[in-house]
Amino acid sequence: MRQPPISRNQALELLSSYNRDPFHIEHALTLEAIMAFMARDMGLGEEEDYWAMVGLLHDIDFEQYPDQHLEHTPQILAEAGIGQDMIRSIVSHGYGICSDVQPEHPMEKVLFAVDELSGLIGASALVRPSRSVSDMQVSSVKKKFKSKGFAAGCDRETIEKGADLLGWTLDQLIEKTLQAMQETETSVRSQLAQILG
Repeated sequence: MRQPPISRNQALELLSSYNRDPFHIEHALTLEAIMAFMARDMGLGEEEDYWAMVGLLHDIDFEQYPDQHLEHTPQILAEAGIGQDMIRSIVSHGYGICSDVQPEHPMEKVLFAVDELSGLIGASALVRPSRSVSDMQVSSVKKKFKSKGFAAGCDRETIEKGADLLGWTLDQLIEKTLQAMQETETSVRSQLAQILG
């Protein structure tokens, strides 16, 4: 059973020291929540905190080094006391784009799959009257997924590749990710407000 190498408060301090943009902090909190949900859903709840921290820290260097994403991550995390196993898992989410580390562990495959998808779902929520995922259906997400002009920065090919790596259909991946975001949206927004003060 893998446990986080640092406390969550330490991880949040580390995140906040490299990220100021509310969008990036919210994305980190969202991925933390999704990863924890997925660990439980896949029967790996004993590793929930570890999976969650991988989600929280996965984009640690993106805001400061967007054109060198994941190049600075290993050093930043190692200096903070994060071990090579977690660093490897975090770097693997950029496989084929900005990393040559292939996702192998189920957790790595989940992170790879849900990172882009959560962005698409989040963007879809912003154009809804509710500005929330709470009333969103899988069919709504699929419609946005097929609309290539919508949230064009969210790589559809990566999302599909992620589903394939997990042995899931695209519908299954969307359903689980949407459910995770629906169950944790209120908590994520509350935490974001606390962090931003």
